[in-house]
Parts: sequence; C-alpha cells; structure tokens
Amino acid sequence: MQLAAKDMNETYAKEILSWKYRAPYDFYNNETTPENVKEMLGNHYHAVVNQLGELVAYYCVGNAAQVPVGRQFGVYNEDYFDIGIGVKPDWTGKGYGSHFFSAILSFIKNEANKRPIRLTVASVNQRAIRLYQRFGFEQVTSFQRDDTIFLIMILGPKIQVGLVLESCDFEMGFFNKKSIYNVDML
Repeated sequence: MQLAAKDMNETYAKEILSWKYRAPYDFYNNETTPENVKEMLGNHYHAVVNQLGELVAYYCVGNAAQVPVGRQFGVYNEDYFDIGIGVKPDWTGKGYGSHFFSAILSFIKNEANKRPIRLTVASVNQRAIRLYQRFGFEQVTSFQRDDTIFLIMILGPKIQVGLVLESCDFEMGFFNKKSIYNVDML
C-alpha cells in the first residue's frame, strides 16, 4: 500500500472527527464541531491517504500532539519532537500499524531535525504501546488525567539515526525495521 501525507483540509478534518472507535478505544472519539475543525486546520495536522486517495490515518506534531494537562506535570519541558497519530477505525487491528507508523516516521524525519521523538499514548491503548515499543520507543514517565493514565514514550537518538538512514519502499509495503536496532550514534 502506498501512503502519502497531505495537508489537512476541512474535508479531512470533518471525516477524522466523525471516526468512532469501539471500547476501549472510544476514549479517542471526537465531535465534529467548528472548534475542533478549527483546531485541526490551525495546527500541525496532516492527513495520510492511500494510493486510492482514501483517508486512512492522520498525524500531528508539536503542541498539537501533547495532552495539555501534561504540561502541569512538566512532562513536555524537554526539547523533543512530539508526534501524535490516529488511524481510521476500519483500518485498526488488522496488522497495518507498522506500515502506517513507519510511513509517518518517514514523513516527519526531516522536520524532527535529529531531536528525539516523543509521543503520548493512553495506557488503555496496548496495541499502540506494543507497536511503539517494536519501533524502539521507551516509556520515560506517565501522568493521569481523570481516570486516564498517559504514557510518555521517546525514541532516542541511537534509534532515530537508524530511521534517518533506513530505506523504505512504501509502494511494496517493505520497511526493514531490523537495521534500525543495529545503527550506532555517529
């Protein structure tokens, strides 16, 4: 499957906001309000489409990828490159996670500019946590908002260099993750 990053537009934003996940992932459900659409259009959100132009995922970077209450706990004080991702519910749990995530990492690698990459994930999202761990992300801290525990995970410079040097063939659905773990710092 070939994937491409597109600038967020109102059509993509409204579709993403209408996505409905089943429990325990329903935590990620949103409402299609003018405020939420404006949030997606006014920040660093990007749509991910397949070769047919179908919206299959999205990602955001910077402050848009942070859970605001986490700032109270100081979890975002370091100069890391924050990313957040969402996958269309129809595409979740079907083995596409590695493909989508490797594509998104490829899309952001130049923007990250060799800074460690950080993401925030709800602890109930065990599928995503396992995926991130397979890519070399490690939990460094956590915080709680209401009944939800959020994990802060980072991808360190050793692994990141591997991503920068790694070749990916998204048209053939090939990404050699093994070599990521064999790359040392320059």
